[in-house]
Amino acid sequence: MSNSQNCTSSSIIFLLTGVPGLEAFHIWISIPFCFLYATALSGNSLILFVIVTQPSLHEPMYYFLSMLSTTDLGLSISTLVTMLGIFWFNIREISFNACLSQMFFIQLFTVMESSVLLAMAFDRFVAISNPLRYASVLTNLKIVVIGVAIITRGTLTLTIMVVLLKRLSYCRSHVLLHSYCFYPDVMKLSCTDTRINSAVGLTALITTAGVDSIFIVLSYVLIIRTVLSIASPEERRKAFSTCVSHIGAVAVFYIPLISLSFVHRFGKGAPPYVYTLIANAYLLIPPVMNPIIYSVKTKQIRKAVLKVFHSSVTKT
Repeated sequence: MSNSQNCTSSSIIFLLTGVPGLEAFHIWISIPFCFLYATALSGNSLILFVIVTQPSLHEPMYYFLSMLSTTDLGLSISTLVTMLGIFWFNIREISFNACLSQMFFIQLFTVMESSVLLAMAFDRFVAISNPLRYASVLTNLKIVVIGVAIITRGTLTLTIMVVLLKRLSYCRSHVLLHSYCFYPDVMKLSCTDTRINSAVGLTALITTAGVDSIFIVLSYVLIIRTVLSIASPEERRKAFSTCVSHIGAVAVFYIPLISLSFVHRFGKGAPPYVYTLIANAYLLIPPVMNPIIYSVKTKQIRKAVLKVFHSSVTKT
């Protein structure tokens, strides 16, 4: 009994893993990761800055974009310290409570990103299907309520998952498979029954990213139906063009997620470092690509960014 208590105490130390089989090249591997982190942090910070400082961007679409950039910043910061700590200094140890905290925030920002993408799909549906009522449907108050609902949904879901992990005993190897704490990895290290944890984790995945993806697809079915009913080809093109950035954001979120699932299910013979690199890419690709997509494909964001740069150059 005492041994079980020791296993569940906060004195447990987990060992994170860098890139298996390529430990001698960690310094070199860290270079592209540093570039990706710098791009993600600077790009999303710039998007947030221009939305806050430019009155022309104080509209529902850009409020949702600021939420997306916030979740991407949180996701990047959640993994930054442990990942670069391993690559630069070979710091692999992480305490039980610190591991659960990191896992909580990684999963929280992932759930929030999925929720924000759904909110953005609803925003595009309202803007295209009923443009005259757009401002009255998506008022500032309703956007605040949506934001609070997104945070509450993610927090409640992840709190339950963390509480269930804390009740487990960890008597096996404490070596995790990634350079950050991931819910399935931590759960697999337990020497007690994890069926409830597995069921809760699967339920959380289905009711968040699963449900969100279904409603995003449904939103675009309705958007396409509305656009095709527009007589003018030019108007149809303009309506579709307002969705391009969001479609790109959805793609860079779900494609790495699906790829990671396929590798774990069908890539049993793949080298261990393949799993690690894809898992790291899954968390880094959306924060890196979203600012680029919106800066390139959204004229208002591009103009605002150029205006900020021009203003800073003029002052210097």
